[in-house]
Parts: sequence; structure tokens; C-alpha cells
Amino acid sequence: MLERSQNGRPLRVLVTGMGAVTPLGVGVEALWAGLVAGRSGVSHLTHFDTTDFPVKIGGYIHDFTPENHFDRRDVKRMARFTQFAMVATKEAIDHAGLDLNRENPERVGVEMGNAVGDLQGIEEQYEMLRERGPRRIVPTVVPTVLINMAACQVAIQYGAKGPSGAPVAACATGIYAIGDAMRRIRRGEADVMVAGSTESILTPLAIAAFWRIQALSTRNEDPEGACRPFDKNRDGTVMGEGAAVVILEREDHALARGAQIYGEVVGYGVSEDAYHLIAPDPQGDGAARAMRLALEEAGVTPSKVDWISAHGTATPLNDLSETMAIKRVFGESAYGVPVSSIKSMIGHTLGAAGSVSVVANLKAIQTGLIPPTINLESPDSQCDLDFVPGQARRATVDVAMSNAFGFGGQNASLVVRRYQP
Repeated sequence: MLERSQNGRPLRVLVTGMGAVTPLGVGVEALWAGLVAGRSGVSHLTHFDTTDFPVKIGGYIHDFTPENHFDRRDVKRMARFTQFAMVATKEAIDHAGLDLNRENPERVGVEMGNAVGDLQGIEEQYEMLRERGPRRIVPTVVPTVLINMAACQVAIQYGAKGPSGAPVAACATGIYAIGDAMRRIRRGEADVMVAGSTESILTPLAIAAFWRIQALSTRNEDPEGACRPFDKNRDGTVMGEGAAVVILEREDHALARGAQIYGEVVGYGVSEDAYHLIAPDPQGDGAARAMRLALEEAGVTPSKVDWISAHGTATPLNDLSETMAIKRVFGESAYGVPVSSIKSMIGHTLGAAGSVSVVANLKAIQTGLIPPTINLESPDSQCDLDFVPGQARRATVDVAMSNAFGFGGQNASLVVRRYQP
């Protein structure tokens, strides 16, 4: 049951802090500076031998050094995806000016999603098992590879004893995490939620597997130009990695401590295509339902949306399906709302994608800038919306939407709004 404020309305949920680790660098400001400059974080992969691989590029975070953030003992105890989550969480908490020692720990919760877990650790330990036998397997393998470990490590680090979750919804995971966290606050389960998602999947097995289902671009000669959402010459997405975290607070809690407010989470919608394991519903029906549900909960009409941060993976099927879904929901307004894909610059960070997108929404509200879709040089006649090609755009952004659509047909949309007391 939803708790109500004194005026009888559902509790309002505010964003008071943000953190990010992406292929554009460590920190929200590095992410945002890169996005509005139209700079790509995609490069050649050098952390493993790609000689025999048809795909040799990805959004790898080259300037992330674990030892700059953790002691050696903790580095060994945390998978890379957990490290990303921890660094993004620290930035978000610091950004929020939140002293968790002053909070009731049972009223502070964590929703930290992840799609795959520590695939790198699994691959490495399997090789160890095969080559040297079971006695050589490290005893920390189980508590490092599990998907929920990012949420648990964050909770342990900050003593958060409230509700804890680790949503898994493939590429929609990040929206699920933030949306579920918002609803926990609205239900009165917590005053503060650390919410976001994380992913590190640039491993030999992952690259090979995603290439085998024809999901990845093979433009190895041009890494920065490889991810081409909504372009008629798009040939697949580019894998990336990263994390993003937001601090959510109930309105009265945030105002009582004088927190700076970066936005309000007002609508969340999820749906299932029930169509195919890896292909989206070609008519965009499930995606459209998720968007409608988010807008309905937000109490926002389509014409009031100032920017859509698209799922926009640069796969032939997804981009067309999402375009059709937006048209179904927005009608004639679809041609007037800017729609852009930040994946053109950071690649597809899978489980982290939705939360990175929400951070971009919030920064657009704060700065009045909409990131571009880079590499959109030859428009697809069937993808005919305003995709903000090439350069960032100045605009007043009061309401923004993020879309995230995952394998298996799990769809999620989130609406954030400029806070008005």
C-alpha cells in the first residue's frame, strides 16, 4: 500500500545525488562532458587477445584503476562489476551530502541491479579448474560472482539495513532498480534508497556469444563510429561496461536536511513482450505499454515530455521497434520530442544502461542540454523521428524519459521531472 503525504497524495521521491563510472571516465562530470561533446568512449579491446575474434572493439573503461579506490584485499574480494557499483555509490552519496551515520540504518535501502554477474571470474576459474584441478579454485569465487553481491557490498559498506534488492532484467535492469526503489519509498519501506545498476561483461565469452547472435557491430576499423543508432547502415551494437547510481529520498526527508534536489522520479512502467528470447516485438507493443504506464503514473501527457533517452542499441530490429513504439504512444507529438541514444557514445552497458540513461536525464534537466546521437549520418527512412544527430542541443528540459528494453522481452520506462515544491 502506498503511504500518503499530509495532502493525501502519494509520497514524492526526489533525487539528491548521482554517481557514474562509464567508458567516458570515472564520475558523472566525465560522463556528461563526453556526452554533450559527442565524444565516443569506444576503442579497440586490449585487455585480452582479440586476434581470432570478429569483434575487436568495446566501451572498456581504460582509466579505471581499482587500487585507486580500494585496498588490495578488497580488490581481490570484489568483481569488477561490484567495484564499479561501489565507486559510483560513493560518488552519489558524497554528491548528496548524505551522512549515513546520522540515519536510521533500517530506513536506508539498496536496489543495485546487474544482468550477468562476474562472467570474467567464472571464465578464469573454469580455466583454472580445467588446467589445475578443483583444489586450485579460489575460495572467494562464490561471493564474488553472484549477481546480488554489488547490492550486498554496498549495504555492508554503508550499514544499510533496510530493503535490499538486486533486480535482473537483462538490458532493462537499471530502470527496474530505480523504479523499484522509488516504489519502496512510496510504500513507506525506506526514507533513503541507493539505487542503480552495474555491469562488466567485456570478456572473450561474452564478445563471442553476442557476436554469434548477430548483435554486435564488426566495424573494427572505426571503433568510435561503430555504434550507429537509427542509421540505415547500422550493423549492431557495441558492448560497454559501467555503473550509475542515484540517491532517492522521500521529499520530507530530503527537505528537512536541506539537500540539493536534482529531480523527481514520477513515473515507472514495466511490461513483457512474451514474443521472443532475443528479438523485440516488431510492432513495439510491449515497449509502448511500458512507456504509457510510466506516463500515466507520472500524470504527464506525451506532449509534455522534453527528451526521450532511447534504448537505441543500433541493432536493425531494436531501433525500428522502438521508433514504432514511440509513435504509438506519442502520436503526432512523436515528431516534436527530441529522442537520442547515448549508446552511440558509450556502447551498450547492458544491465547498467538504464541507470546511466536516468543520470543523463537528470543532467539534461540540470544543464538544459540534450546529448546527441552521434554517427547518425544516413537516416533510416523508417526511423524518422528527431534523433538529435551529431551535436548536443540546448533546450529547456522539465520532463525526461528513459527507455530500456531487455532480452526476453522485458521492457521498462522511467519518467523524471524537474522538482517543483
